[in-house]
Formats: sequence, C-alpha cells, structure tokens
Amino acid sequence: MFDIENWAEIFSTIKKNKLRTFLTGFSISWGIFMFCILLAAGNGLRNGMLSNFGSQSVNSVQYWGRSTSKPYQGLPNNRQINLDEKDINLIKTQVPEADEISPMIFTNLAVSYDTRSSDCSMTGVNPEYMNIQGITIVDNQGRFINGIDMKEKRKVAVINEQLKEALFNNENPVGKMFIAGGLSYTVIGVFHEKSWGNQKQAYIPFTTAQLLYNKGSGIHDISFTLKNLDTEDKNKAFEEDFREKLSVIHHYDPTDNRAIGLWNMLQNYLQFLGIFNGISAFIWIIGIGTLIAGIIGISNIMLITVRERTREIGIRKALGAKPNAILGSILMESIFITAIFGYLGMFLGVGLGELAASILQSPGMEDASNVIKDPTIDVNIAIGAMVILIISGLIAGYFPAWKAVRISPVEAMRAE
Repeated sequence: MFDIENWAEIFSTIKKNKLRTFLTGFSISWGIFMFCILLAAGNGLRNGMLSNFGSQSVNSVQYWGRSTSKPYQGLPNNRQINLDEKDINLIKTQVPEADEISPMIFTNLAVSYDTRSSDCSMTGVNPEYMNIQGITIVDNQGRFINGIDMKEKRKVAVINEQLKEALFNNENPVGKMFIAGGLSYTVIGVFHEKSWGNQKQAYIPFTTAQLLYNKGSGIHDISFTLKNLDTEDKNKAFEEDFREKLSVIHHYDPTDNRAIGLWNMLQNYLQFLGIFNGISAFIWIIGIGTLIAGIIGISNIMLITVRERTREIGIRKALGAKPNAILGSILMESIFITAIFGYLGMFLGVGLGELAASILQSPGMEDASNVIKDPTIDVNIAIGAMVILIISGLIAGYFPAWKAVRISPVEAMRAE
C-alpha cells in the first residue's frame, strides 16, 4: 500500500545522504552497464564472425580435382585428377550423409547487352545449388534454374545484382537476352548472394555448361550438403572415409591428401563454434563477476547505512514505531535506489549497443560489419540481471536492518 509519509521519509533520507546514495547508485549502474556492454560486444563479435560464412549452407562440402603427390600402382605422381559422373554416382550410392548435390562447371566470358558490356564468371549448376549456396532471388525478379531448364539444356541465366547493374542498369532484365561468349542467353532471374568485392556472376543449367564449355562428362567441382553430422569427430571421420572412397574411383594413394581439394564448411563452422563458445563463456564469467562486484558494493553500503541509522532506529522505536515499519522503510529505500540506478545502467548499456548496431549498418561500414555485427543484447537478459541486483540489494539490506531493529531502544540510542 502506498504510504506518502513513508516515501517522504525515504526521499528525506536520500537527500541528507547524497554521497552515500550516489556511491550506491554508481556501483549498481556500473555493474549492470558493464554486464550489458560485455554481452553486446560478445554477441556482435559472434554475429560478425558468423556473417563471414556468407549465405552458403554451413553443412556443405565442396571438392575438386588436383594433382597427385605420390606414385600409385605404377601410376606416376603429378597426375591430374579429373572429376566426372563416377563422383556423382559415388556420392549418391556410397555417401549416406549426403543430401543435396550439385556438380559445377566454371567459365569466364565477356558479356554484353545493347551498348553495355562487362566480364562475367558463369557457373553451370543444378537446381539444388540454390539451397546449397543459400541463394536468394530478388523480389519480383524471376526464378532460379529448374528441372526443365536442365532437361532441355536451355540457354538461360540467373544473374546477380552486380551483373544486372552493369548490363541493364535500372531495367528489369527478366526475359531479356544478353550475349555471353558469342551465344545468347535469356535472363530468368536476379539473385542476391553475399560475395567479396564486386564480382559479376551468372548461373546457367549444368547440362548447358557441360555441352557448351566442357564437352564430355567432365566436372570442375562438386558441392553437396551433409546431414546427421553435428560434431567435429563425426566430420573428421566422414572426411577420412570420403577421401578413401575417392581414392578408389580415381586410383590414387589413399594417404595422398593433395590429390583432392576439399572444403568442409561444416567442419570449419563447428570449430568456430567451439572456439567462440569458449570466448562466450569467458565473457559471461567477466560479466557475472562485474554483477557480483556491484552486489558486494550494495552489501557494503547497506551495512554502513544501517550502522549510521542505528541511533535513529532506537529513537523511532522509543517513540512507538513498530519494528516491521522501520524494517520496511529501510528495505524500500534499498529497492528504490537499486531499481532506479539499475534501470539507468541497463538503459545506457542497451542503448549504447543499439547505437553501435545502427552505426555499423550505415553505408561505408561494411568492412567493420565483417568483424562486429549487430552488437545488441536481449532486453530480457538485461532485465533479469537488474532483477538479480534488486533482489541482492534487498537481501543485503534485510539482515543488518533486522539485526538493528531487534535491539532495545536504549542500546540503539547509545550507538555511535
């Protein structure tokens, strides 16, 4: 129940003890502020590092042929390993962890439309590559390659935003034709994909690329996603087994790791998570330590507060004040100070994180966003930390105050 006299007394006490109130409030605000800043910085670093994986599925594997470094069964070293349809059959029949699969063929071509021209990295892929690479079609600008494109070996292309700007400027390119290496391609979609630099890219059906740029059954790279591999040990075992299976169909020494280039995104992702989980744990330990320092500060100041007011407590008891009323007044003062300054620290900590996030999202800050991105904190966590501080302040004030109100008025008034 709201008691105006009780609150008037609390404000009077605060006014008479400005320095003590400031020191108490500062320890509370600083504790919650630093807690929020540390967690926000940790989240920003995590988000920034994760963004470097791009839009590509983190459970993807990509491999390509290189040259052998060891002789094998009469075959010489420095022998080039070329991928072909045997690799696709191997993945489909002998790799149960494989999910979506896409072979790839690469070529660089000069492209032109009307009076505009540029160069372009053109890649032949399957429809599944959209999910493997995490490709997003720009709103109302077409589609990705589909099964009919593959079956009919259509000369169609899905271009990225950089190539669209170079050739078509502000026009909608869907349905328009451009020239690539002397051949006409129809644009069926515009895609967005995080990539470094200003590279101009286009995807065409794999069957078309194989027919036009890599006659026969040759394949440059193969990319596929993995399932049911959620630990580094499982990934390491998969990689060793997969390399051994590849050595059988390509006839090279199983211990020759140079023969096949392999990029296991999931293995790198899990290693990153393991490292960053350790960093996060360290940040949490430091943050909790900061909160504990604030709690200790509240406890010490509350002990001093009760000791200073012991004589006042004796006088109030002598005038007929009930112990529970005195105790409630002291605790209300503790809760009030803790809540006000705790909210201030939380507001500043969360606000600074949001300000940093908005600055990093502004134009020209792309490089910084690759290191720190969206350095914010969940408000629920910040509120939880503030509640802990309030409860700690309540407990810190309760025991010395309860001890003070239990002594007799005479002994209390004798206290110095």
